Amino acid sequence: MEELQFELAGLNRYLRRSGQRLAVIFEGRDAAGKGGTIKRITESMDTHNYRIVALSKPSEEEATQWYFQRYISHLPSAGEFVLFDRSWYNRAVVEPAMGFCSKEQYEAFLGQVPTFEKLLTDDGIILIKYWLAVDQEEQEKRFKDRAEDPLKRWKLSPVDIAARKKYKEIGELRDVMIERTHAAAAPWFVVDFNDQKRGRVNLIRHLLEQVPRHDAKIPEMKLDKLKHKPRQEHVTDKALWVPDAFGRL
Repeated sequence: MEELQFELAGLNRYLRRSGQRLAVIFEGRDAAGKGGTIKRITESMDTHNYRIVALSKPSEEEATQWYFQRYISHLPSAGEFVLFDRSWYNRAVVEPAMGFCSKEQYEAFLGQVPTFEKLLTDDGIILIKYWLAVDQEEQEKRFKDRAEDPLKRWKLSPVDIAARKKYKEIGELRDVMIERTHAAAAPWFVVDFNDQKRGRVNLIRHLLEQVPRHDAKIPEMKLDKLKHKPRQEHVTDKALWVPDAFGRL
C-alpha cells in the first residue's frame, strides 16, 4: 500500500501539471468498503487537488430538477481528481430496490446515462467506474461489527438495514445496470472486496494503470539551514491556551 500511495501522489502531481480531469465512481453494496478505499487513496494526496463527493438524498428543489443536474457541479475541473462515494448510479440500484423512484424514472435513467457519460468522456474527462463486490455472508459480518461498535454505528442507516433483505434484488439490478451502461469509454470494473485489504490494493493498482501516464517519482527537496537559532512560539497574552490533557503546561 505504501508503494501504491507513492504512485498516487505522483498521479496527483500529474493531474495538476497536465490539467487532466479524473472522475472515479465507487459503487457497491452497503459495507463493501467504498469509504475505506477512498480514504486510503487520498490520505497521502495534496488536499487541494482532490474532492470526495458523497451526496445525501435530493432536496425538494433538487427532486424537481433533471436527475443528473446536481452531479454536474461536482465534476472535476482542470487538474482535479474527484472521487464519487456513490454517484448518479443510485437511480440504477438503490432507488429502484427501495422504491425511491418510479419505473418510468428508472428506465429514463438507464436510457440517458450512456449519452451523459459519453458527453463527459468526449470532453476529455477520464471516467472510471468500480463495483466493489462482497458476498452476503461477509456483508453480514461487517454489519454485525458495525452494530456492536458504538463508533461505527453511524455507518448503518435505516436504508442500509432495509437493504439487507434485498441482497438478491440488488444483485439483479446491478447486473442490468452494468449490461446497459458498460461502454468502451466508460466501462465497469468489478473488484472482489470480500478481503478488503486485497481489494484495496487490486483496485488502486488497476486505477493507476488506467491513467495514460503519471509522475511516479516524488521530487527530492532540500531545506536550507536556518540563519538563526530555532525560536519558541511566543503568543500574545490576549489568546487563551487550551489546557494540556497530559498536565505539562
